[in-house]
Amino acid sequence: MRSELGRVRPEWVDHYGHMNLAYYLVVFDLATDAVWPDWGLGPALRAQGLGTFAVESWQAYRREVVLDAPLEADSALLAFDAKRLLLRHRLYHAEEGFLSAENEVLYLCVDLATRRVAAWPDAVLARFALHRVAEAPQRLALTRRGA
Repeated sequence: MRSELGRVRPEWVDHYGHMNLAYYLVVFDLATDAVWPDWGLGPALRAQGLGTFAVESWQAYRREVVLDAPLEADSALLAFDAKRLLLRHRLYHAEEGFLSAENEVLYLCVDLATRRVAAWPDAVLARFALHRVAEAPQRLALTRRGA
């Protein structure tokens, strides 16, 4: 799923003249917010007393973007189970088309009242099944390898 994410802001640029690594996570989080409604997450999930907590992430920086560069993300649901979700974002320069960075994030479904891991609602699992892509994660997994 593609999302337009605006442009690199002045406060995101570091002393090297490119977007600082911390702001890549901000942009990846904006990309997450853009796909959540289609996947049954965000406000719809919170209305049920549930939320998503990130528990692990991986980033790879491929090519720098600079002030005012237009950004676009391609997001994909890579894997899920009863309580976990693994997604991938690729950040692109929206005009020149080059890949700037990649991100994978592992999320848990959490009961917001107890702050404990909970099961995804059936309707959310059904949406996940519709949106899952046949692409292997590069770094993360639903469960720890070797565990």
